[in-house]
Amino acid sequence: MHFAPDTEETLRFDVALVDTHPSASRSGADELADQTALRRILDEYTFTGRFDRDDAEVAAVRDTRDLIKRVWTLPLDEAVAEVNAMMREAKPYLAKHDHYDWHLHSTDDDAPLAQRIRIEFAMALADVIRSGETGRMRECEADDCEGLVLDLSRNGAKRYCSVRCGNRMNQFAYRERQQQG
Repeated sequence: MHFAPDTEETLRFDVALVDTHPSASRSGADELADQTALRRILDEYTFTGRFDRDDAEVAAVRDTRDLIKRVWTLPLDEAVAEVNAMMREAKPYLAKHDHYDWHLHSTDDDAPLAQRIRIEFAMALADVIRSGETGRMRECEADDCEGLVLDLSRNGAKRYCSVRCGNRMNQFAYRERQQQG
C-alpha cells in the first residue's frame, strides 16, 4: 500500500469528483449539476457532518472540484503553497465511526461540505507530497480527456483515467499503424 487508507479514499473521491467536470465526464456534460447529482457521488463515499442540500452547496463543491483539478497537476512547489493555504483552515482530529477504524478528520463536522472536501484533499495531498509520490497523480494521457489519474499500481505506469480511455487510445494507435503499414 502506498498511502494510509483514508488518504487513498480521499484521493479516489477527488478523482470521482473531478470526473463530473464536463471536460472529464463520459457524457461531456457537467455531472454535478444539482443536489441530486451531488448526493449521488456522496453516497459512494463516506462523508459525515453537515449537509446543507441547497444550490449554494452544489456551487461551492463545483468550485472546490475546479480547485482540485487545478492543484492535482501543479509543480511540487506550487502544490505545496496551495496545500499550505488550504490547511490553514484545518482542525484535524482522530475519529472512529461506521466501519472505519481510527482515521483523521480534517475539520469540524459542522464546517460547510466544500470546505471539508478541500481540507481533506489538502491533507491527502500533504501525505502524497511527504511520501515523495506526487508522480502518481497525473492527468489522463488520452488526447481528448482531461480526467485525473491516481496511479496506485505497483509499477506506477498507469497512463489513462479509465479502461475506456486506454482502449480508445490503443485503437487509435492500431489504426495509425495499419495506415502506415
